[in-house]
Amino acid sequence: MATYSSDSDNDFAPTSKLLGRQRPIHSVLGGGKVADILLWRDKRFSAAILIAVAVMWFLFEVVDYTFVTLLCHVSITTMLIVFIWSAGADMFGWTPPSIPKDILQDTSFVDVASILHKKFNNFLSKCHFVACGNDAKSFFLAIISLYLLSVIGNYISTLNLLFFGLLCVETLPFLYERYEEEVDYVAYKMKRQMRKIYRKFNADFLGKIPSGPAKEKKVK
Repeated sequence: MATYSSDSDNDFAPTSKLLGRQRPIHSVLGGGKVADILLWRDKRFSAAILIAVAVMWFLFEVVDYTFVTLLCHVSITTMLIVFIWSAGADMFGWTPPSIPKDILQDTSFVDVASILHKKFNNFLSKCHFVACGNDAKSFFLAIISLYLLSVIGNYISTLNLLFFGLLCVETLPFLYERYEEEVDYVAYKMKRQMRKIYRKFNADFLGKIPSGPAKEKKVK
């Protein structure tokens, strides 16, 4: 019977952060307005985004709106509201409608695009590193995760899956920051258990796979 080394209590410190991060969660999310929204520092804006996503899911999934129809109806409603508001401003002395300055600022779009571009580049670099076989554990984990995702995709529509993903992005960072110690402890226990399983799998199966003969380097 194959033997394998077990984890010691010092393999992972119970106080270690999730995914081995060293920076606060706000810095990991890129800082700035995007991190503030995901961590609900701006509760009104975060709630507005969450409600908007829920309304969009309801209209597309439950009411069976198409994108073009919804876009036209929203545009018509917006134009009518702006027209009535503008006409009432002259008659009743209301403040005329105007576009919020935050929407017109280039920095807001540049910050979001820069963060997304950086995260996407890091993701591609990690995928390339794993796909080249440099990290066997991450390679098998990625294969299993993608297979499970493909199975889930057979039973859940793309719209529902997208809505669920956005819901997780909008809520999980906030909940993690609020219950950080509890989540880190549970993650630490799961990480130790997964490492034990991997070591057993490596000793019982992967370690028995014969490797090819090492090539001798030619001396010039």
